[in-house]
Amino acid sequence: MIKGKSKGNSLAEMRATGARPLLFAAAGLFVILLIGFFSLLSPVSKPAQARDVIVRIPPEATAAQAAEILQQREVIKSALAFRVYARCKGMDGLLKAGEYRISTILSTPAVLRELVDGRLALQTITVPEGFTVERLADLLVENALVDRDKFFQALAGDHFPYFFLRERPSGSNRRLEGYLYPDTYQVTRGSGEHAVVDLMLRRFEKELNDLNYAEEAARAGLTVHEAVTIASMIESEAGMDRERPLIAGVIFNRLRLSMPLQIDATVQYALNGHRERIYYKDLEVDSPYNTYRVTGLPPGPIAMPGRSSLLAAVNPARINDLYYVAKPDGTHAFAATLDEHNRNREKYQQE
Repeated sequence: MIKGKSKGNSLAEMRATGARPLLFAAAGLFVILLIGFFSLLSPVSKPAQARDVIVRIPPEATAAQAAEILQQREVIKSALAFRVYARCKGMDGLLKAGEYRISTILSTPAVLRELVDGRLALQTITVPEGFTVERLADLLVENALVDRDKFFQALAGDHFPYFFLRERPSGSNRRLEGYLYPDTYQVTRGSGEHAVVDLMLRRFEKELNDLNYAEEAARAGLTVHEAVTIASMIESEAGMDRERPLIAGVIFNRLRLSMPLQIDATVQYALNGHRERIYYKDLEVDSPYNTYRVTGLPPGPIAMPGRSSLLAAVNPARINDLYYVAKPDGTHAFAATLDEHNRNREKYQQE
């Protein structure tokens, strides 16, 4: 005997049957939303259209603020998607401030990882030998790595615990002249003026240690500061490596005889700039750096010496020469007497 279904069971089945389309619709909508969400996490550019964008995340910026910046800079598709993903991963409170170089082919998760790991943008910059701090400041400002005023404030401060600076008086822009080593650097954008100065001082310290420079200077009868000062003059005067020990020899000979060094580069430094030609009126400038008027070494370096000049300063050539004059090709003619020097001047220079 077949029994009929109860009314209650029939209603339950009807409700279940009617709910299935709603469940399928909800599931379908969820899948669509999920696909849409992950599409918002994809890169904004294809590899062929890739470009690098500099993005600055301010100190104490929230994940929401960082997301808005990233979207405005067009390195992510959606600030909301960034925030949701960061929250789901528990990384929304781990972002690090700074300047970043972010490729537009990175996905939102990859961008988030860059900010959490603190992979700050690096700028490659080459500082040539013979630069002064003034010319260095121009270079750094041009590359948007420092603020000029803050950079000079850092130079004048007394916040760098290096042995070669212990006796250098603070308060002057020229305090670190000659001690910022000329080299190629990877500078972190947004790291600040103090960090840039410290990076170059640390490189100079390594150079001195590699050369055992304190011992070499003492063997030559010099302090490190005196040796670096001489090296800076050599750097400013020499056009070829082979002439550096010869110029050092002239400097040592003049110091031994208490003769004014009469080095044109020190006059240029006293005049606060490079000049193609020094005139007789320039030799009268009232400055402790004017070695035409002052006997002995100037108060400090006048430029950034490289390794060859540093070595020449503590290993001068043993010569009798007291003079040298520039030739048209950039080399020099050396002389032991004033008469010979005057003949060289007539031969190689036009008055």
